Amino acid sequence: MALAVEPSSRSHEQLVLDFVAHMEFERGMARNTLQAYRADLLQYGEFLMTRDKTAFTALPVDIGDFLSSLRGADGGTASPATVNRKSACLRSFYRHLRREELIDSDPTANVAPPRRGRRLPHVLTRSEVGRLLEHPAGIEPLDLRDRALLELMYACGLRASEAIDLAVTDLDLDELILRAHGKGSKERQVPVGRTAAEVVRRYLARGRPALLGPSIEPHLFVNYRGGPLTRQGLYKIVDRHAKAVGLADKMSPHTLRHSFATHLLAGGCDLRAVQEMLGHADVATTQLYTHLSSERLKDVYFQAHPRATAA
Repeated sequence: MALAVEPSSRSHEQLVLDFVAHMEFERGMARNTLQAYRADLLQYGEFLMTRDKTAFTALPVDIGDFLSSLRGADGGTASPATVNRKSACLRSFYRHLRREELIDSDPTANVAPPRRGRRLPHVLTRSEVGRLLEHPAGIEPLDLRDRALLELMYACGLRASEAIDLAVTDLDLDELILRAHGKGSKERQVPVGRTAAEVVRRYLARGRPALLGPSIEPHLFVNYRGGPLTRQGLYKIVDRHAKAVGLADKMSPHTLRHSFATHLLAGGCDLRAVQEMLGHADVATTQLYTHLSSERLKDVYFQAHPRATAA
């Protein structure tokens, strides 16, 4: 591959920082994705160093070997989803270098992306969702917050990052509408169910003011000190209540989003409407939940129909 600039003119770290800045300010990429891409590219840089290579001198075989090393005989244990993310990161990275005329050709152009196995996300049953949401049943401020958080995540199919980023002003409880800020700073409106709205009203009236004290905080969900709830804090809340009702091995915060979509489709909701509520750019992503709904119907059928199984 011919070089457009001297390899020594920019370090790998500088290239990564320039790329991340471009993806943040020009493409509006989400903060969590930016952090993951930065870590992916630094890991890739370390791999190249073992071959006395740089991003400028890497060949397609180097990129293929890097991706293979993540999940292969040499000890790699990365999941298929992680390998696919790293592959997408490298493609974006080299397209950026090509646009900036730092390289004359893109070494990822002829590298086949890793095959992605179809892995269905876990979905809770309606009764399991009910057990989880009803567990924080107390009247203490943290109980009110936890119930409101869980109810709203399931009612609106929120990602963890969307839930913690919510401001009080993003909710219109009279009109039953929530404004979510999704990936790439994309904004969407999602209906709020009446049960969730009532739980959130109680939290706003008696829970949040007690947690805030004299501080001023725009975020809807706050911690016990009155500051904004963090992603780690949200995970701990979900994990604590899931363990209490025997669901710890079945879920993560994202499971509520999967369950939201699957239950809507199983109830007859239009696929395009679910796509819009989830904030999916591609309807093919949403179609996964159609398959989940079909699997759920099959389970019910074989459990209930008197002649569904062999005698």
